Amino acid sequence: MKETVPRSGRLSADDWAKEALDQIAEHGVASVAVEPLARRLGVTKGSFYWHFPSRDALLQAALERWERDEQAAYMALESIHDATERLRSLFQLIAHHNKTHVIYTELLKAAGQPAVDAVLGHVLERRTGFLFTSFRQAGLSQEDALNRARMTYAMYVGVLQLELPKFKARQPIEGFEGYIEHMMTTLVPKT
Repeated sequence: MKETVPRSGRLSADDWAKEALDQIAEHGVASVAVEPLARRLGVTKGSFYWHFPSRDALLQAALERWERDEQAAYMALESIHDATERLRSLFQLIAHHNKTHVIYTELLKAAGQPAVDAVLGHVLERRTGFLFTSFRQAGLSQEDALNRARMTYAMYVGVLQLELPKFKARQPIEGFEGYIEHMMTTLVPKT
């Protein structure tokens, strides 16, 4: 559990959103509540209400922040001209971003909530679109690129479920680097 850290100065709405994301990663979407977050931040609830009218508004801000960070990572990858290298870079990125994976799995568990569903929809569309475009640019037909994008994404979600306890604990996963390399070799077309 994260320690309470006394703050000097006023917290921003983004500070609250970051803390809500940490809470989601540790205990799930349902655990996001004003009083526990205020304690974690070492402030009173009044600080919260200075920035947000409700818990739902905070959750929305946290989800939007996570989605912006996610989008920025994919935009950086899109700057890689060679599609095969872009895909390899994506797999390497995936191998090292535990918190993102944990938040994503917690959002999947909270599916059915409108704010969560909207973000999950955007993220799924962006991720599979990125994969599809990269596979097309790597030389696959439209049908093959779509199938490969779906298969790759299904493998990603499956690995998250299989290894979630280790991702959460930030423990090394035995053989994970080798698995990532095997996945790249298997899925990324040869140029």
